Amino acid sequence: MKHQTLDQLQAVARIESSAPHSEMIREERIARWAELLDQNPERCLGAFRGTEHLHPEVRAMARGEGSAIAVAFEDPVLRASGLRDDTYGEAKRFFELNDWQLHDIVCDCHVGATMKAGWAAARVRATIGGNRFLAWLRQRIMF
Repeated sequence: MKHQTLDQLQAVARIESSAPHSEMIREERIARWAELLDQNPERCLGAFRGTEHLHPEVRAMARGEGSAIAVAFEDPVLRASGLRDDTYGEAKRFFELNDWQLHDIVCDCHVGATMKAGWAAARVRATIGGNRFLAWLRQRIMF
């Protein structure tokens, strides 16, 4: 018997999970993302460059190998819950974040070209308990 990853199997067969999974609410998806990042808090992650300056269509398609978003996409639970790829736009949709919130997590203007996964986890968690009015106001001013 040859061992293959799910990604390898999906290339040759349709895979359906037999284990039922419940729909994750926004806070659960975000908490799971933070937990994944905290599993290796010293892991060096790539930051996205200047997300606030990108045209919205370009920003939505932006992706980075080894980014905080890529960590989320590596997780089979989040993929089974609907995370389709590791782009900025998909993370924004799946985690129900606005541009300001996702910018705060992944942009290089906060940390430079790389960041520690533990730092990213703290930023991810901050999106759950943040002041929604201030987030809305920042969104209107900055993007």
